[in-house]
Amino acid sequence: MVLSDFGTKLSSHSGILQLMDDISRPLPEGVRVRPLGGGNPARVSQVEAAYRRRLEDLLGQGEAFEDLIAHYDSPQGRVGTLDAVAAFFRREYGWPISGANVALTNGSQSAMFYLFNMFSGMTKGVKRTVLFPLMPEYIGYADQGIEEGTFVSLPPKCEFYSDGSFKYLLDGEAVRAYLDAHPEVGAMAVSRPTNPSGNVLRDDEIRLLEALAHEHGIPLIVDNAYGLPFPDIVFTEDAKPLWSEDIVLSMSLSKIGLPSIRTGIVIAREEIAHAVGNINAIAALATGSFGPALVEDMLSSGELTRLAREAVMPFYRRKAEAMKALVDEVFRGTEYHLHRIEGSIFCWIYLPRLDMPTLDFYRLLMEQGVVTVPGEYFFFGGGPGRYPHEHYDKCLRLNYSGDWQLVKEGVELIGELYRRHCM
Repeated sequence: MVLSDFGTKLSSHSGILQLMDDISRPLPEGVRVRPLGGGNPARVSQVEAAYRRRLEDLLGQGEAFEDLIAHYDSPQGRVGTLDAVAAFFRREYGWPISGANVALTNGSQSAMFYLFNMFSGMTKGVKRTVLFPLMPEYIGYADQGIEEGTFVSLPPKCEFYSDGSFKYLLDGEAVRAYLDAHPEVGAMAVSRPTNPSGNVLRDDEIRLLEALAHEHGIPLIVDNAYGLPFPDIVFTEDAKPLWSEDIVLSMSLSKIGLPSIRTGIVIAREEIAHAVGNINAIAALATGSFGPALVEDMLSSGELTRLAREAVMPFYRRKAEAMKALVDEVFRGTEYHLHRIEGSIFCWIYLPRLDMPTLDFYRLLMEQGVVTVPGEYFFFGGGPGRYPHEHYDKCLRLNYSGDWQLVKEGVELIGELYRRHCM
């Protein structure tokens, strides 16, 4: 079989393929699995009960359910949901948007694929790039560029604290200098909260990137899959929902309890939202209707954000606090640094004394049934030589949202193996 360059790129080995394969691949018989690797959210009973009630309501409304499953929506998405999203953000935050500023996709990962390739690649004889101004970033982005070499990245500043924790900070001057020297940049992109580190870019950092995007005539793409106002997996006060015509905001229903339904939401200038709808028509004909129909009235009534605020955020905050306490207990006496858990469902641990790359450490952990994700997969668009620290191959991402006993066992095994492999 002879594949095109595009076919080869998308069907070859990648970090995200490894991640999803590890989630589903059975381990040797007798090995107990401690799944700390994937991005699946936890089941939150109050949220699931709300969706059950909403589905029962739909089933009781004459032929509402049959209408839902029997008709394609428009390429931009279910019109009622587009209007409900816009009305919500106008009411709650004063954003000057209508349904024409909103597009739905089959998952936010699909939305990011569309957006990256809308703004990168050959354009009038110039190869446009997407700049990630703060690495590490989400593993799922790394291979989404259709053309090779379209992603570039910059390292963060790194601030360490007296309690042994650390935090990544935007190096605004480095971003400004890069944009000034590289007019081929077609867009910037960040996740907020950041997957893998749990970092949350402060409002002033987003505003700086927004200003630089405006100055250079490019969009700032913000992946808000874990962010505000839903699912609201944010534990810091220095963050609020932000949007302008220079920002393309990508949201998701996955982390508010609907991961298998695959619904992404894009809020952008009208021409960008319309372009996303056009790509939907070509790539998927239409978006799925089930997720949008479930949440449409919940958005209008405020129930969705109430669930995020009162059920989802407290659930994960408790998990995050317990994870920090567990890591501090297990790794006490070793040299380690835990990124401040400001949001998302992950913690990011830096093991500076590890005597091997985390990709090799990950394989050792797999033999013990501990599934993690090695740090190497979260650095792309520049390579390890670009980074002034060892985080590239000395960090692990751990998902703390699962069964607590399995999380605890997994972290304890990681600590035990780290002690054996300290330099």
